[in-house]
Order: sequence, then C-alpha cells, then structure tokens
Amino acid sequence: MKKEVAGALSYVLGPITGIFFLVTNKDLFVRFHAMQSTVVFIVLFVLQWVLGITIILFPLSALIGVVGFVLWLILIYKAWQGEEWSVPILGKVSRDLLKKVK
Repeated sequence: MKKEVAGALSYVLGPITGIFFLVTNKDLFVRFHAMQSTVVFIVLFVLQWVLGITIILFPLSALIGVVGFVLWLILIYKAWQGEEWSVPILGKVSRDLLKKVK
C-alpha cells in the first residue's frame, strides 16, 4: 500500500485506525499521521464529552463536532496528497509522542 493511502486511512476511524497503523506500519510518514489521528481525535472526543455534560456549554460541543468533521476531511486530504501537515499544538505533541514510541 502506498504511504499516502495508508496515511489517509489512518484518519478514517480516528484513533482506531490511528493505533492500527501506528502498530502495523514502520514508515515514518504513516506513523506520524497515525499518531496525529490518535491524539487529535482523542482530544476532540474528550473536549466534546466535557462540554456535552454541561447544559450551558452544550452548543460549544456541537460546534466542536462540526470543526472536528471539517478537520477530519482536511487531514485525510492532506495525507492523501503526501503532505505531513500537522495540526497546531497537537501536531507537535504527536511528533514528541512518536519519538518516545519508536
């Protein structure tokens, strides 16, 4: 499988495919996207959950859902194009975690 396809697929089911490709693939490009997928979507899930349990902040939870969907599409597209585009802040966290996981 081409590394661009594997990188894009690492985002398809969020942390599930992220962890799968992180464990099964040795290519640095794919592993970066797999780690970023895992980190970004776990953070988005937790953020949505925390905002969703409070009645006052519930509309922000819906906004996070929309932003997360758009981000998901962008990340798949960027990986498919062969770009190692990183999400601000979380991309750096992903790179640092990837160095520790090697």
